[in-house]
Amino acid sequence: MARFVFLIPLLLYGSSVSAQQQPGHDACARDVSRFCRAVMNNGDGAVLACLKQNRTRLSKSCDKMLTDHGQ
Repeated sequence: MARFVFLIPLLLYGSSVSAQQQPGHDACARDVSRFCRAVMNNGDGAVLACLKQNRTRLSKSCDKMLTDHGQ
């Protein structure tokens, strides 16, 4: 799970993440652990694909975070 803490920020924002953006990064943490646990170690692309496959089941905050970042 510790790896995931850094996964979503990198996935959504790339390497230019600032400390001010941190609160929004937790938006998908619960959804990843619920729906994508099996692919967490397969890289950011696998987690993103998993989230997209489960789009209708995601929390509103995670869905919004993905939408706001063009996913």
